[in-house]
Amino acid sequence: MRIHALPPQLVNQIAAGEVVERPASVVKELVENCLDAGANSVLVEVEQGGARLIKIRDNGCGIEKEDLPLALSRHATSKIQSLDDLEQVMTMGFRGEALPSISSVSRLTLISRVADEACAWRVQADGTEEELDPQPDPHPLGTTIEVCDLFYNTPARRKFLKSDKTEFSHIETLLKRMALSRFDVAFELKHNQREIFNFKLAQTQEEQEQRIAHIFGSAFLTSSVSLDFSASGMRLHGWVGLPTFSRSQQDMQYFYVNGRLVKDRLVSHAIKQAYQDVLYHGRHPVYVLYLELDPSFVDVNAHPQKLEVRFREGRTVHDFLFKALHRSLADVRPQASEPESDTEPKAESEVTGIARPEVQKIVDFQPLAAESEAKPIMPRQSYQPSAAPRQSALPLDVDAQIEAYTKLVAPTVDVTTTIQEPSARIINANELEPPLGYAVAHLHDVYILTETKNGIILVDAHAAHERVTYERFKTQYHQGSVPSQPLLLPVQVQVNSAEADLADDQQAFFMSLGFELNRMAEEMIVIRAIPALLSGTDVALLVQDVLADIIEHGMSQRVEQSCNEILSTIACHGSVRANRRLTVPEMNVLLRDMEKTERSGQCNHGRPTWVELSKKELDKLFLRGQ
Repeated sequence: MRIHALPPQLVNQIAAGEVVERPASVVKELVENCLDAGANSVLVEVEQGGARLIKIRDNGCGIEKEDLPLALSRHATSKIQSLDDLEQVMTMGFRGEALPSISSVSRLTLISRVADEACAWRVQADGTEEELDPQPDPHPLGTTIEVCDLFYNTPARRKFLKSDKTEFSHIETLLKRMALSRFDVAFELKHNQREIFNFKLAQTQEEQEQRIAHIFGSAFLTSSVSLDFSASGMRLHGWVGLPTFSRSQQDMQYFYVNGRLVKDRLVSHAIKQAYQDVLYHGRHPVYVLYLELDPSFVDVNAHPQKLEVRFREGRTVHDFLFKALHRSLADVRPQASEPESDTEPKAESEVTGIARPEVQKIVDFQPLAAESEAKPIMPRQSYQPSAAPRQSALPLDVDAQIEAYTKLVAPTVDVTTTIQEPSARIINANELEPPLGYAVAHLHDVYILTETKNGIILVDAHAAHERVTYERFKTQYHQGSVPSQPLLLPVQVQVNSAEADLADDQQAFFMSLGFELNRMAEEMIVIRAIPALLSGTDVALLVQDVLADIIEHGMSQRVEQSCNEILSTIACHGSVRANRRLTVPEMNVLLRDMEKTERSGQCNHGRPTWVELSKKELDKLFLRGQ
């Protein structure tokens, strides 16, 4: 066939295939237009899951009468005028394709009124590209768009729609996500004339948290940490769930870039790295985060539905996100709280200081001076190793690694000696009680029972000591230069030419990690030295993974992760075990160490190290006061 121009209607329908996937896609595009129009109130009415009717009304600036026909033509927009505007987009929409694409596969009515007009004006389109004649309409300030019979003229597309319930659930989820991005806008949703939700304006912190609690549930607020970091012209703020509040699916992860919800691999990688030391395996973190940066540093024109973005300085953004989240999670420690008042009980929804999670509560804390320079709690010669198989994922000899690590990195730390027991502590009534209280008993030779002003606390001695020891090992290992060990027989690694070029260019980087690499051929590198701590691991595979990470993300933390895994294993096998009876002074030293240690709320495998029962919870168990 000869080359020919496609009819305008077919062109719009092809474009609709990229923009309008389902009714939720229509809602997304139209609500984004409402936000760009400066509206602070948006009403969405849906019938039959959006297949029969989608009606959206806002109180924005409206559209001029003369511009109404133009609004329904392709690539017509008021949001950009030149390429310079495209490079720093400030609006949610900018291509001018949504309205013509939607009108080409539905019966669309557009009614709008600007502030200085005596009445509103209405146009109707049904995809036939007929001349549009605006008609007067008694409509208030703002815009209303009705989309009826979606895909009525493309029956093949209509067959792919799911049930009304499924399609509406997509719309409801979408609007909740948009409501999280704009607290300065009221959102109302109705389905088949029934109100589903009505979010009022949320100007204060309390009102914002109420909206979040309605969408995420109150458990999220009581199990999360708020953060606000600024650096290098970027700001990250929002809420991140504590490691003890995690999900089996990635269904409660919301990340906004300049108010736009995105799903980005670089962002996901940074967040995953921040949680790597504290999250139980197979679980996913929960968060709602907002990143603000100069629009010229992010390209939002990377996806037809604007779900993906590109960062001009991806490495800088990744490091900023990782450090902000990593620090926020590390700073969650036990904190001393005021004793509960029996006369003025607080509502459960009230959050003071750091929020309290369901399983592991957080108490306010002021760091205490160390009671002594006692060495870590001993583990090895005073207990019988369990017959259960070790959980280490790395093929290593634990005894040999403990000995090698102690010689290479931490000659002052001896994990095989017992703690020096301080004399019995005399508690002063006027003294500030430590956050985790003082030890009362060692239950079943596993759990430490402590008493506090607000109730009792149970601590898993092994899990807690494992985290304390692990953090101490990491600090000592990373403060010094990485010990390197020459290989008796160099290891040859087959790579592609791009990876070989990268290894050649990044020799200084690998040297800082303890590796010595040389290029032997076009697609061959040789490893002559490795970090001493990684002796016995598959270094060829590790180097290949590091090169792949650098090509994909611009950075790699695999070597650090591998070292940390080994340090974690050493700490696990070098920590106090179950069935090893601890004395009261030993338990108190461990409690004080926990209060000073970052991420002490979880062991190295992501399990909680302690839980709290308040006096109110204890009274409830025994029906006191009822």
